[in-house]
Amino acid sequence: MKLPPPAPQLADLLNSRQVDVEGVLQLGIGPEVGGVYEHWDRLRHLEPPHGLSSEGWWTALKLARRSLARPLPLNDKSGKPFTVSITGTMHRKLHFLDREAAGAIQAAALVDDQTARKHYLMRSLIEEAMTSSQLEGASTTRRVAKELLSTGRAPRDRSEQMIFNNYAMMQSLRSLGDQALSVELILKMHRLLMVDALDDPGQAGRLRTAEDNVVIQDRADPTITLHVPPPAAELPERLQALCDFANGGDSGEFLHPIVRAIAIHFQIGYDHPFCDGNGRTARALFYWSMLRSGYWLSEYVSISSVLKKAPQQYVRAYLHTESDGTDLSYFVAHQLDVIIAAVEGLRGYLARKGRERNQAEALLRPGSPLGARLNHRQRSILLHAIRHPDSVYEIAGHQAAHRVTYPTARADLLGLVELDLLRQDRRGKAFIFLPARDLAQRLDV
Repeated sequence: MKLPPPAPQLADLLNSRQVDVEGVLQLGIGPEVGGVYEHWDRLRHLEPPHGLSSEGWWTALKLARRSLARPLPLNDKSGKPFTVSITGTMHRKLHFLDREAAGAIQAAALVDDQTARKHYLMRSLIEEAMTSSQLEGASTTRRVAKELLSTGRAPRDRSEQMIFNNYAMMQSLRSLGDQALSVELILKMHRLLMVDALDDPGQAGRLRTAEDNVVIQDRADPTITLHVPPPAAELPERLQALCDFANGGDSGEFLHPIVRAIAIHFQIGYDHPFCDGNGRTARALFYWSMLRSGYWLSEYVSISSVLKKAPQQYVRAYLHTESDGTDLSYFVAHQLDVIIAAVEGLRGYLARKGRERNQAEALLRPGSPLGARLNHRQRSILLHAIRHPDSVYEIAGHQAAHRVTYPTARADLLGLVELDLLRQDRRGKAFIFLPARDLAQRLDV
């Protein structure tokens, strides 16, 4: 990855007297370019507004950003606080996320009961566990990851262990959200994420030391150093400052909870307190902060699945902040887009599943070709299975529900197995019947 050039700093531009500040201010240029929080790396290649040089345009942007800038109680390696400038575009995106998390998706028919909510929560946890691990090098496929986590079998290799640990971490976040963040809790979370997933087990749940000599290099070209984290000796103090920030809530000047969660995510990646697993810990703490602030929707979306599609943009958001003073707004802007993409992905998924369910229900009507092949008891089972894909059916239960003989109940269920609409399995000595994994699609034949 090519490192972005250091952005010209406003103080240097003003001291150079190469820019007509009064003239720049009269132009009323805002902090963004077409709604994008541009970095100097790209801006210098764009056509500046009439009458301005690239440096003059950058000066105008920096002045506009400085008027919005708010320092955070989180520092870079030199002790300078990171700042964030929340633009109008960012406010619109935050409003969108507030509105969605407030209940728009909750109204969807697919999450209108506890069973369905449990099913789609399981899907999102598996997706986040898998893709967050893949961002850090795990190579297991989606099919294997789903089979691993849904069956509960033991992991067979390092990649599966990473995914298993991530899944356990995501499951525990709801209960951890009741606790104030502490250095001990961060270490506990890291330990859970890294159990049996390190060459040196002693690194799990402990901060790096000076002897560890941790630097972040480009995976494609290890000769390129992307980031040198703060000295190890500073980590206890820096993590305590992060915990104080995370626990700050609404005390003092208000900071939007999503911006707070994003800043926590950033700071763990920047400080890199562990020898390995920093990205997974950072994303887990993002979810912890979101859930602690009441954003229940975050349980149902996977930011890592979006990050995995463009990992270099994720890294570049860090580099842009570090190469332009301490402007954390680059990372905030990037992460807001990531979260919105994850929400939109969930909305699309729910809409698709809703259409599939409606189509399947139409196909099961008594007058339809498939519906005509089934009796009313079988249609009832399938209609229930579409809405409750984790259901388990037994012959005795079906017999009691419809007041039929045991052979009739058995024939109903086996008939659906022959049509590949149910799967037959055993639980102890009894047979059980499960909906086909792609039931809605199978009904559309």
